[in-house]
Amino acid sequence: MPDFPFHVAGGHFGQPSSPLDLFERKPAIQSDDASPTVVGSRRRKLWEVPHKFHCPIVGTCFEVDELRGLMKKVMHLPPRTSDFVLHTTAVGTCETRSPLAEILHKHLEKRFQLTIRRFAQAKNVEALETLWREATASGCEIPAALWATWTHPACDVVLEQAVYGDIHMIQHQIGTSTRADLKTLNHLRHENQHLRAQLEKARQENEALRSDKASATHALGARIVELRAELAGRDASIAKLTGQIEQLRETLPDLKDRQTLLRRASDAEARTAALSANSASLEYEMKRLRELLGHAEETISQLASCDESPTQESSAQNDGLSGKCVLCVGGRSNLVDAYRQLVEEQGGRFLHHDGGLEESLHRIDGVLAAADLVICQAGCIGHNAYWRVKEQCKRTGKRCLFVKGSGVSSFGRIVEAAVEAAVEPK
Repeated sequence: MPDFPFHVAGGHFGQPSSPLDLFERKPAIQSDDASPTVVGSRRRKLWEVPHKFHCPIVGTCFEVDELRGLMKKVMHLPPRTSDFVLHTTAVGTCETRSPLAEILHKHLEKRFQLTIRRFAQAKNVEALETLWREATASGCEIPAALWATWTHPACDVVLEQAVYGDIHMIQHQIGTSTRADLKTLNHLRHENQHLRAQLEKARQENEALRSDKASATHALGARIVELRAELAGRDASIAKLTGQIEQLRETLPDLKDRQTLLRRASDAEARTAALSANSASLEYEMKRLRELLGHAEETISQLASCDESPTQESSAQNDGLSGKCVLCVGGRSNLVDAYRQLVEEQGGRFLHHDGGLEESLHRIDGVLAAADLVICQAGCIGHNAYWRVKEQCKRTGKRCLFVKGSGVSSFGRIVEAAVEAAVEPK
């Protein structure tokens, strides 16, 4: 509602017709500018309310468009009648009972009938004032409470003026809040324009992205069509080549026989390669057996030479091993010749067995029987050979010397120890 002074009879808005109206509480009587006194409990009509209250009633209880529509029913209005002229005309018409006053009165009675019934329960001015204060405090039904209070039979001059002052200040506050709302509205409009600009920019960007996406989708669709065409051509080529292969097979009746022979030839080559590998393995095994046979023959000849040597020569010699047979069990294969040289330098005969690494353990019994002295290199033979040598020497009573190392120096020391033990006086 715009902030403008109400048009009142007898003075400006906010000025009571008499100073005593602010302090004296009188029953409803007729003042200088008021309509006739309301008698009994009958509610006052619009034209019976003091004329200075018509301005707040019309301005508070009716919207401008609503008031314009009601006034057009009973009077002719120029096309460009301003809101102010419309308001002052309606206020002036309500001073007496007129068609417009009756229409406005019926409209107010119908609209605010629930509030009117609630205010009708007030039996005195104090209860009526309490209802008015509650309505203004809540701020929800001020137009209805204004109409129900001023038309109530118990409303006296003091309450009328108090309501008049309250509604005046409320309209000032509404004007202030309206200006604040307009300022906020202008700010919101500016912000709305900014947001609309951003929205339009985002819409344009979205449209550009959608266009790019549509172009990419179209390109992909075209590529899919090309790939499908290529796939169809490839399938046709495969079918054509398959037909050609079938034709070639029909022109070569013995093709299957040739393929069977080819597979057999391939299998024969594989078997030949396997037999060649097996033959090479057998040749290697024969070579190793020949070497073992030669070594065995050499050992047998040595044993025969030991048996043919005269006992007189062995008893007559007083230095070295005196022709005794020394058996070396174990040791390194590359040091056997060095072992042999050390034994022969001391006048002995040398025998050797590798302890079962390559030679059979069954052969060790024969060489143990022909030996006079046994040197067992325990670190170079297996457990079976070790226990077999030890058990055989213990059973036959032959001297057996055990050596941990396999070096030539260790073997030489044990041979010298055996020679010293042999030349000691008995």
